Parts: sequence; structure tokens; C-alpha cells
Amino acid sequence: MIPKTDDQSIERAYPEARERYAAYGVDTDRAIQRLADIAISLHCWQGDDVGGFDSDRELSGGILSTGNYPGKARTADELRGDLDKTLALIPGTHRLSLHAMYAETGGAVDRNALQPEHFASWIDWARGQGIGMDFNGSFFSHPKADEGFTLASNDAGIRQFWIEHAIACRKIGEHMGRELGSVSINNLWIPDGLKDMPADRKAPRERLRESLDTIFAEKIDPTVYRDAIESKLFGIGSESYVVGSFEFYYGYAVANELILCLDAGHFHPTEVISDKISSVLLYIDELLLHVSRGVRWDSDHVVLLTDELRAIGEELVRGEFLDRVHVGLDFFDASINRLAAWTIGTRATLKSLLLALLEPRAQLMEFEASGDFTSRLALLEELKQLPQGAVWDYHCRAQDVPAGLDWLDEIKQYEKDVLSARD
Repeated sequence: MIPKTDDQSIERAYPEARERYAAYGVDTDRAIQRLADIAISLHCWQGDDVGGFDSDRELSGGILSTGNYPGKARTADELRGDLDKTLALIPGTHRLSLHAMYAETGGAVDRNALQPEHFASWIDWARGQGIGMDFNGSFFSHPKADEGFTLASNDAGIRQFWIEHAIACRKIGEHMGRELGSVSINNLWIPDGLKDMPADRKAPRERLRESLDTIFAEKIDPTVYRDAIESKLFGIGSESYVVGSFEFYYGYAVANELILCLDAGHFHPTEVISDKISSVLLYIDELLLHVSRGVRWDSDHVVLLTDELRAIGEELVRGEFLDRVHVGLDFFDASINRLAAWTIGTRATLKSLLLALLEPRAQLMEFEASGDFTSRLALLEELKQLPQGAVWDYHCRAQDVPAGLDWLDEIKQYEKDVLSARD
């Protein structure tokens, strides 16, 4: 049996936690206030297993959602309802990251002809929630992506179709930013690559660069809209060669002053994005993160409070990068309750940031600068024993969302009342 979280216990525990942290020079009230200002961009595709609403095609492009847990959203209204419930269980005010394939067109409009009007209901919903929106082109699960190439295809007609799609997405993202009064980040990722060893690695990258030059030729007001580009190391069906590698997009982002997207699952399993953040931000102004959890490969598992997630939070806070990094999520699990997956992953991401905000940063930096690595290591280890959970629970209560595992009861009731009625 999971115990309920008692409000009086939270009120008693927090002053003691605040005092414990104050002994280390940490202001917990300030940390909570800073955390409340951070917006995480939730990914719409967790709620329906990356299905979208523009076709009934099977997933392609190296994307795979496994599991058949009941209650998947079947319509945009159902997905928005599920998001309503999820956002009510997460402290803070967040965002939604939407894919182009979630357009509401009635199936009559292809992806290269999408218009802002096809996302009007999403924009109205976000306005009602008081949140901003980010956007993504959908370069997969489409007849014109069946050969594994889109913007890097050697077929000029295929390339042109996807160029038109990318340009349409930029217009849609710009419209979202203006309508909602919040800068919209439009992320571009393509699955282009080969299963086995290519004879020519250069030509597809030259074609991709030409396509991107055409897509980004028109400048858009950066106060309402920004462009991001996302790399990948390998995927299902592109194990040997991916056109849009990290080196390719890093160079293109620097040369063209674009946001670079780092996805936690898009690198070799021994690589971590936490170690890349401080390096790339020496040369570009902003980063987009896709926080995920790879298990042996880019498998997009639900985010948990792992060592790497903690390291990401630490890097953002220690480097004072929070104003230059946009934090988004990218995972999907159809084997468990989908709302629970959203809630677990988002709350874990926020916890990683809170833990970093609760560090005595000045003291750690002083130890390091003086060469006292013994004290630095000892302090980092001792911080793990401080009552961080009491601070988190207090923050949740202050934000009027469930503390502890109380949110799980609400999701189980929602499953009983709403999800169980879905086929």
C-alpha cells in the first residue's frame, strides 16, 4: 500500500530541510522560486504512441513504440484531455511540443501543404492553458519517406516535397509564437540514412546542406520563433550511416546561427550529452535538449532520475545555462499508462534541476579552484544525504499539485473514469 502524503508532515519537514541546507549556504526558497520559472516542453507523441492524426500508416523512419497498454488517445480531443490531466499533476507552467503529423485536416491535406489553420484547435487549447508551444516537422511514416531518405534524397521530387514541408512547418511555428506570445522552437530531424555501409558518404550530406539552405533562406523574427536542428548517430534501418550526424549539424548550426538540438539517445551508448553542453555553448547561443533515456540503443525509455539526468541538471545550473537552453522531452512507452509516463518523466527532469539548484555552487567552485579536490568530492557525496525530498514535496504543495505518489491515485482514477472507455 502506498501511503498518502500528509500536508502537516510536509509543513513540518520543510523548515528543518531549509535549515539543513542553509548550513551549507543554500537558500531553498530561492531554489524553489527559480525552479518554478523553468518550463519543460512536453512531447505530444507520448500520448498516442507517435501515431498522429494525418494517416493510419505504420511507424517508419527508425521509430518504434512497443506495448499495448489500454487507453491510447485516438483523437486530438482525447490527447488534449490527457494533457490537461497530466499538466495538472506537474509543478510549474510548462509547454507542449507538437509534431506536424498531429494536424487536424480530415486527411485531405498532405504535409507539404499544411497551414497554421490546421493547428487552430491546438493553439486555442494552449492559449486556454496559458502555455507556449514548440513544433516539429514529421519526416517519417509517409509514402515519400519509404526509401529512407527525405531532404538528402537523390530524387529531386522527393527532396522538394520535404523542403516544402519544412518551410510550411516554419510558417506554422511562427504563427504559434505570435498567437501565444511565447517564442516557438521549431525542431528539424530527418531519418535519412542507410542500413549498411555506403559507397558515398559525401553526396547525401551535400544534398542535405543544399536543402537546408533553401529551407532557412527566409529569416523569421527571433522574438517569436527560432529554428533548431537535431542530429542522430544511428537508428533502425540506418545502423551504418546517418546523413545528419552530430558533426554535420554542429557545423551547420555554428555557420548559420541556429539552435542545436542534443537528444540524450542520439549518441553512442558510452557518450552523454551532459558532457557536450558546455562545449557547444562556447560556439552557439542556444541549445535545445531532448531528454530521453536510451537502454542499449536509442530506445526512448521514460526519463528517470538517473546519474545522467542529474548530470544534465547540474551542468545547466553550474554553467548558468538555464537562460540559453530549452529543455524538452522525447520518449514514448506504450507498455504502461501513458499519462503516468509523462508525469514520471517530467517530474524526474524537474527534480534533477532542483537537486542542482540546491547545491552550494560557490563552495564547490572554491574547493575546485584551490585544488582541494578531496573536500569537493566529500561535499558532493554528503549532499546526497540532505533532505531534498522535503524541498520537492513543499514545492509541489506550493504549486498546488500532488506531492509524493499522490498523483498516481489521480491517474488511476482517470484511467478508470476515462481511459477504460476507449477501445
